[in-house]
Amino acid sequence: MTSAAPVQHDAEGKQFYIDAEGGRAYLAYMDLGKQTMDIYRTFVPDALRGQGLAARLAAEALKYADEEGYTVIPSCSYVERYMQEHSG
Repeated sequence: MTSAAPVQHDAEGKQFYIDAEGGRAYLAYMDLGKQTMDIYRTFVPDALRGQGLAARLAAEALKYADEEGYTVIPSCSYVERYMQEHSG
């Protein structure tokens, strides 16, 4: 089942991703230095949409940023909305 597929972090490739039957959903970011992370893209293949994968990717990336002390710049409109909706 896709929703059970784990979120992986490719630190070298600067992506969080979920590999599932139907393709790879991913969130891409840039490390701008000075503890700043620019999240600029999320992508979910058509076959995997509607399963909450983008939200899982955003949550994992933001958790990582928080744990590592990063400031996040949400260049991706999805991540910007996610952060607004889930702000404490």
